[in-house]
Amino acid sequence: MRADDLILFSQVIELGSFSKAAEQNNLTNSVVSKRIARLEEELAVQLLYRTTRKLTLTEAGKALLISARNVKQATQEAMNALSGFGENVSGHIKMSVPTISGDLLLADAVAEFCNRYPGLTVDMSLDNRFVDLVEGGFDLVIRTGYLDDSSLIARHILDSQWVVCASPAYLARHGQLIMPEQLVAHNCLQYAYQTTGASDWEFKSPTGNRIVKVSGSFSTDNATALRKAALGGHGIAYVPRCLVYHDFREGTLIDLFPDQVGKKLGIYAVYPFTRQPPNKVRLLIEHIRQRYLAIADYF
Repeated sequence: MRADDLILFSQVIELGSFSKAAEQNNLTNSVVSKRIARLEEELAVQLLYRTTRKLTLTEAGKALLISARNVKQATQEAMNALSGFGENVSGHIKMSVPTISGDLLLADAVAEFCNRYPGLTVDMSLDNRFVDLVEGGFDLVIRTGYLDDSSLIARHILDSQWVVCASPAYLARHGQLIMPEQLVAHNCLQYAYQTTGASDWEFKSPTGNRIVKVSGSFSTDNATALRKAALGGHGIAYVPRCLVYHDFREGTLIDLFPDQVGKKLGIYAVYPFTRQPPNKVRLLIEHIRQRYLAIADYF
């Protein structure tokens, strides 16, 4: 088995087609096809189901892909070691970030990083799902929440505090709230991507955090839509403070229970487990971390 065939196999899966892998490596489609066929022959197993529309991994292909990616990673690390750790940063990074952080600072931060290193390209998707780094071929993911996958490495950046808020117009119509338990009588706008449940709102208490179960007429998986509904006076929202930081300062939203909300989630830079992440990923993580820390009061 040749290492370059394993790397090519990994690229075919990540790019989704023989033709894209051929283009990236300045090869013809037939050469790529022959090299994958050679790999299957040497292993005496079928690695791919080929159709005119897509490629699908067999069970053997899924097992081999993990090792193939390790070979690709080791090769990249060797190249990084040879090229040094100075300004010579090039290649491609595929990353996924949550929509709130993407809109707030990461789109600008990552674009700035690309301009700093002209030989580097970044493909950044905004997605609140906890994407599978290995399956999706991601080099880096920014996650807000809990991390329980031992095959991943996470670097903590900072913590994100949640708040409960409403517009002055909503409070004028429905009255001020004194205690979190009063929320059960109000229209609570729900964020569908909460891992703990959209209707479970967490508050501090002397004996530990408690849950207030709320209900309401509107839920969404988009935090920006939730903010707009709250600004429109349609209900009470439970969201990360960074989303409504400027609204609090401008008085268009009111923080109903300062220092009482118990939900605080870590923001992490996550990458697949390797002996050493590529230099370009380390540099991007540090760049992102500094941009977060520069506006830490938002969180």
